[in-house]
Amino acid sequence: MHNAVLAFRYVNLVAYASLGVAALVLWRRRRDSASMWAAATFGSLGLLEILSLIPNHPGNLPERAVGRVDIALLVLFPYLLFRFTTAFREPGRRFANALFSVTAILVVWTFLLPRISQPGESRPTSLWIYLIAFMIHWSVLSIVSARRLWVAGNGQPTVSRRRMHLLAAALAGLILALLLAIFTTDQYSPLSLASAVLGFLSAAAFLLGFAPPTIVRLWWRSNEAARLQAAIASLLSFAESQEEVAARVLEPAAEIVGARAIAIRNGEGKVIAAWNVPSEAWSGFAAGSDFPNLWHDAEVVDLEVPGGSLVVWTSPYAPFFGEEELALLRSLGALTGLALDRVRLYQAEHESRLALERANEVKSNFVALAAHELRTPMTTIHGFVTTLHHLADKLDESQRQQVREALLQQTHRMSALIEQLLDLSRLDADAIDIAPQPLHVRSQVQEIVTTAAMDPAAVTVDIAEDTIAIADRDALERIVSNLVTNAFRYGEPPITVRAEQSDRHFRLSVEDSGRGVSAAFVPDLFERFSRSDGSRAGSVGTGLGLAIARSYARAHGGDLLYEDATPHGAKFMLVLPAQRGTPGPPKHES
Repeated sequence: MHNAVLAFRYVNLVAYASLGVAALVLWRRRRDSASMWAAATFGSLGLLEILSLIPNHPGNLPERAVGRVDIALLVLFPYLLFRFTTAFREPGRRFANALFSVTAILVVWTFLLPRISQPGESRPTSLWIYLIAFMIHWSVLSIVSARRLWVAGNGQPTVSRRRMHLLAAALAGLILALLLAIFTTDQYSPLSLASAVLGFLSAAAFLLGFAPPTIVRLWWRSNEAARLQAAIASLLSFAESQEEVAARVLEPAAEIVGARAIAIRNGEGKVIAAWNVPSEAWSGFAAGSDFPNLWHDAEVVDLEVPGGSLVVWTSPYAPFFGEEELALLRSLGALTGLALDRVRLYQAEHESRLALERANEVKSNFVALAAHELRTPMTTIHGFVTTLHHLADKLDESQRQQVREALLQQTHRMSALIEQLLDLSRLDADAIDIAPQPLHVRSQVQEIVTTAAMDPAAVTVDIAEDTIAIADRDALERIVSNLVTNAFRYGEPPITVRAEQSDRHFRLSVEDSGRGVSAAFVPDLFERFSRSDGSRAGSVGTGLGLAIARSYARAHGGDLLYEDATPHGAKFMLVLPAQRGTPGPPKHES
């Protein structure tokens, strides 16, 4: 019995000293509140075991002082452990203050004891009162700490849960070991051996809970590892969008660290997906706001990964007990970032390919249209020039006049087409200078209508005389002339031009009384060389006028919009931003 007790005492000495060293190493590495209290807790327990090697002979004052320090460390241990648990979740202030006061009183009481009985001696009543108070203090604090660890561990992933449960179980074993030690005065009795065995089991549980070996962690983490491998495998398969990538990994990623919610942001800071985020908070996150704590007992961890970041709402215990799990989550996040980059590159390549296909289509349309539109006037011009060359002396004056008018008409048609192509090239190259100036809108529009309209009398200019806009004269002329020409070519008169100036915008509309534009063609209305089947068959045009008009509007900082007219017809609305400041008088050309 004697040898067994001594053997366990030395084993416990090594175990608790190792536990204290591990806690100190962790504190030096982490330097946070939880690791500081853990170092104080288990460091004091290791120091207690080392000091217990010093004998305590009667009448030896230094040895008696060391013995009192040893007991004071034992008194402090449950309080320090309680403070370790409160580093994750604060207790009530009154309760914490009461525990501190009781602990301080008990420490002072320890040093005021007149004498502590030696092994084998009977204990006086005053010592029994102290021991009872000691055990009540020790038991209450230890039970509170053990319960906090056990309950909090229930919602954690496997590794964190088992570590916290082991610490709670170790505390329970240590309470039993102390009870057995207090109720025996024979240090080599069976009760002393049972106390030493329980102390050893508690030390082993403390070590496993506080610093489990890698092989044990891997065994505990087997389920999470399987889910992690499945998540990684899902990232290797093809995905067309960043949202699809996020949907594959968010829930498994949350399970790795026992997170309540998780969100993923791309490199631009945009939240592309989230798991278990309350709907009332989602709109704020999608708008790019900060990530507040959605639960009072959760902690927000923002993990930077390549191509974005993972925002995790997890337990406050996770950074301490689940440090490796957070590292795994960061690794998964890095792979997720690579997958997001792959999707981004795919989308960029896909968009570039579509743009190239569209450009190729536009080029083909341009070649076909240019060949058709230029061939007709060129053929006509060639025919009339040939006629004049061979038959000029046989034509009378009226016939020669008809030939000249036809030549002028066809050259004008060629000139208009070339001018449109030049406009597009300048707009594409951002070579159009927009110089806003005050303009009398009514007089300017009437001048444009007179020049551009096939029948100016069929156009009503419904614009107040005093309407003044800050706009570029040439841009306004190109836009309105294209809209009026388009109304005559594809719509029907009467045609109405209206304009109004507000504090924020200048609006000008051109409305005809034709059939309007079919709903199926509206999305392509402003595309270059775009003409509906009906307009292609019933009228002559290049399909460039509306594209040019919108490009001029956007170069001016505005836009050109379409809507159906009432009761029928097409209505095009030019919207330009109002210039700040009060416009001066319009400039008149000399």
